[in-house]
Amino acid sequence: MKTLKTTLLLLTVILLGSCKSALEKKTWKEGILVDEFIYDKAPYPSCHAATIVEVTNGDLVASWFGGTAERNPDVCIWVSRKAKGSDKWSEAINVANGIMKEGPRLPTWNPVLYQIPGGDLMLFYKIGPKPSEWWGVIRTSSDGGKSWSDAKNMPSKDFLGPIKNKPVLLSDGTLMCPSSIEGDGWRLRMETSPDFGKTWHMGDTLSRGKKQINAIQPSILFHKDGKIQAISRTRNRALASTFSSDNGKTWTDLELLDLPNNNSGTDAVTLKNGKHMLVYNHVLPPGDLAKGPRTPLNVSISNDGIHWNAALILEDSKISQYSYPSMIQSLDGMVHIVYTWRREKIKYVKIDPRKLVALTIKNGIWPGDEKKVVTAVKAEEE
Repeated sequence: MKTLKTTLLLLTVILLGSCKSALEKKTWKEGILVDEFIYDKAPYPSCHAATIVEVTNGDLVASWFGGTAERNPDVCIWVSRKAKGSDKWSEAINVANGIMKEGPRLPTWNPVLYQIPGGDLMLFYKIGPKPSEWWGVIRTSSDGGKSWSDAKNMPSKDFLGPIKNKPVLLSDGTLMCPSSIEGDGWRLRMETSPDFGKTWHMGDTLSRGKKQINAIQPSILFHKDGKIQAISRTRNRALASTFSSDNGKTWTDLELLDLPNNNSGTDAVTLKNGKHMLVYNHVLPPGDLAKGPRTPLNVSISNDGIHWNAALILEDSKISQYSYPSMIQSLDGMVHIVYTWRREKIKYVKIDPRKLVALTIKNGIWPGDEKKVVTAVKAEEE
């Protein structure tokens, strides 16, 4: 028995030493190939809610909203392109605004890009005075984001399109838009189109579960067993998850993941190798608050969408905010992320996922942050 205890103790020491050594060697930047701003100067002081897509010819296209400040009527949708093989982003162009034929001008919100396979580039966005009263609008581009069609409203104001994160193509060819509604409590739902926007179907709102989880802005993951998972932002101090076994027709009750959430947007993608990648603020709000600082900005990876390993820290300044990330994997296997940088600029990061070095997240605590305490919280916009 004494020998067994000694062996177990020695094994524990070795494992702890190994974990400590791995943490000491960790730079939290492994795999980052490019880290840059999409622009240095803009004709507006504030920006937010970026989205990114790879178009048919391999170019990258990014979009965001910019203006005086969020909710201001002068907020417009802007688009910039990065040609395949280029090291520069094009000057951003204003592609959409909230000028009404009748009534006051309204702000625009949350652009989302989607490339139809072999077809047009779609730009979804919202118009309205606030999230509980906005509606969905679509424009399309046949030349990879250089020029755009006239705006077309969704079938009715009940349809919003993808709220923040990218649509996905289901196995039966249906386009599914991860959506959500605000106002009388937050709720998730899925909006689908069998013909890339010609007709639409509204899914039922998803169950909040036993804990009555208030969730919005889902992103979609695909599992090898055929299940689909949605991961969402919440007001419940942790990220939420739900699964579908019938191609998104019905979903399980929302459950909280063992990952903190500061009531800020996230995004996720299933990589070509089957692993899942999540970009988010790994921040537990102080006390019992729902909101926390939008810094740092983190990347984690997972095999099952439930248990996550810490991989990257994209930003870690005490100055908030770094938020609302959007993430894709391009055909060459690289991962591309865009996000809000202090509401002043849009940041772009390119990652080689083969070079990621990940450490286990235990009890929702980022490795090395066991003694870290959140002491302050800055009020954030939507």
